[in-house]
Amino acid sequence: MMNVFVAADNIISPLGSDSKSNFERLLKGESGISRQPEGYFAAAIPGNQFKQEGYTKFEQLLISSIAEALSQTKISLQDKRTAFIVSTTKGNIALMEQGQTAQLQPMQLYATADKIGTYFSAINKPVVISNACISGLLALLIAQRMIRSGQYDHAVVCGADELTQFVLSGFQSFQAVSDAPCKPFDANRKGITLGEGAATVILTKDTSLLPAGEVIRLGEGASSNDANHISGPSRTGEELSGAITKAIQQSGLLPEDIGFVSAHGTATLYNDEMEAKAFHLSGLQNVPVNSLKGYYGHTLGAAGLIEAIIGMHSMQAGVVIPTAGYESPGVSVPLILSNQLTQKPMLHYLKTTSGFGGCNAAMVFSKVKL
Repeated sequence: MMNVFVAADNIISPLGSDSKSNFERLLKGESGISRQPEGYFAAAIPGNQFKQEGYTKFEQLLISSIAEALSQTKISLQDKRTAFIVSTTKGNIALMEQGQTAQLQPMQLYATADKIGTYFSAINKPVVISNACISGLLALLIAQRMIRSGQYDHAVVCGADELTQFVLSGFQSFQAVSDAPCKPFDANRKGITLGEGAATVILTKDTSLLPAGEVIRLGEGASSNDANHISGPSRTGEELSGAITKAIQQSGLLPEDIGFVSAHGTATLYNDEMEAKAFHLSGLQNVPVNSLKGYYGHTLGAAGLIEAIIGMHSMQAGVVIPTAGYESPGVSVPLILSNQLTQKPMLHYLKTTSGFGGCNAAMVFSKVKL
């Protein structure tokens, strides 16, 4: 299989407007979750690089993230060999709350992505990935396949979602929103904490565009579906386990080769239980697991990208970020979870995501020397 590498990345969140500052604050145990008027949420602010009128907050988040990532590399969206992928669940849905419903186009995901592409004078039309909360990770998997197909040499993969009353009310209807910062996998968890943010990962097959030394290579990935319920995940974890096992095996690895698992870890009763069972079915019961939702909240379509990037930086630094809020086991099968920063040299880690409709995705990331 053709190797695909990470050329640049960015995160915009309450913890910073670049990946480095986000990772450094996580190492200090800082969280972006704070008390807001309606509860505990993590709210992001658009980056300082973009202050132009005529763009929504959602669009500003995307543009700021893409611009910062592009500044790290010679790869350009003005190259016909560069694919452009946007992942989101709700896009400009905030316009509906603002009463701006006379025109539907600004709320159409493709129209928004096209607007972002026009801003960057992108040669290629955007591909929109909107598959619930696996959108960000699935976008990386699709970008990898697009490059391997030979049609592209590079890909700019971005994702964002903002915190809106529409999204909040949806989760409240499931009684799934915690009245305190979320506690993934903990016995006393009460549900999710919502957040917002944006992230960008730039991929390439061209090693001449990468820095000398250690780089991140995308391993194999897979997706699956529970076919269980419109919102409730599988009760057995078999379907997520299938995606995990396929990703690990096709990467030529064994479960014990995985340094840690960056779980979806939403802190809802059924998600955490399903993931725990899936990890056991895939032979990962002796591998450290963490969730980053206690730092960022659930950022929906951006979650897979934000958490994948933090996982990459963790792997490079040889550390496992603790699971904020975790105190005592709250799932029926044991996992190796910790609320303390752990040093662990590693060459590979696994990222998992799950979402409404029973969708799942898993992907291996590796560090290699050129």
